Amino acid sequence: MTVVTERETRAVRRTPPPGRPRRKISRESAAAWILVLPFVLLFLAFTAGPVLGSLGMSFTDIKQRDLRTPFAVNGVGFGNYVKAFQDETFRKAAFNTAYFVVLGVPLTLVVALAAAVLLDRGVKRFQALFKVGYYLPVVTSIVAIAVIWRFVLAPDSGLLNTVLGWVGIDGPNWLASKTWAMPSLIAMAVWRNFGSAMIIFLAGLQGIPQSVEEAGQIDGAGSWQRFRYLIMPLLRPTILFTSVTTGIGYLQFFEEPFVMTQGGPLNSTISVSMYTYNQFGFGNYGLATAMAYILFVVIAVITFIQFRLLREK
Repeated sequence: MTVVTERETRAVRRTPPPGRPRRKISRESAAAWILVLPFVLLFLAFTAGPVLGSLGMSFTDIKQRDLRTPFAVNGVGFGNYVKAFQDETFRKAAFNTAYFVVLGVPLTLVVALAAAVLLDRGVKRFQALFKVGYYLPVVTSIVAIAVIWRFVLAPDSGLLNTVLGWVGIDGPNWLASKTWAMPSLIAMAVWRNFGSAMIIFLAGLQGIPQSVEEAGQIDGAGSWQRFRYLIMPLLRPTILFTSVTTGIGYLQFFEEPFVMTQGGPLNSTISVSMYTYNQFGFGNYGLATAMAYILFVVIAVITFIQFRLLREK
């Protein structure tokens, strides 16, 4: 009777079955891993690492003074998240952000689509000139835009109130009014941002075959019917993309109130991003990162809902 030792049994397990080649890392695979390795290391060091670090920070009571004594930081669980929702100013900032998104995103998309249709069908001769003109505010510094809009919205000698005065209307102090400050910032944001969505809509319109409209004309459909029932369904992927990107940008509403109103008057234009920035400035790092993650979750949920709604239709 032959006795098989444990060492011989392990050797048999490591031996590949007959006919199956031993797995080896090829030179091409090794070269690929070596080429990818710097990107992986940089991604872990400057993207994944800070994201996970800030997520962990949101569950602590870390403040600016604790940076020199990190071992004094205590875990607070979901305390920062609860504190954020109990903060009246944070709730006001969340309301202002929702107000800005609900009015600003549809207005921006409607203006962008209208401009794209006009450029595609009506103003073909100077199309390039108009595209540059409409897109220019997107790449213009927010400081220069603020100077222009302060001139337009100035209470006494501003362009808008002067025009309203010609028809007998006494215009308000737009940026100092709790009622009119947010609509003023929305108008400014629409003017500044519709150019980028317009370029995408124009590309989508020019990608639709001319034969689609010709088929509608043969069937007796009018201009609005062809646009509503033929063009709009084919533009759905473009609408999905622009609505998602515009919505994400508007949920991070920051530059307009920071430059124009500093969140005033009486926090009527303060946004979640701006309040989070203020908390970082005050040194409340744990609370500020919790607010940032609340905004991240809201953006993720709204984006998911947009994908579901537009895909199902």
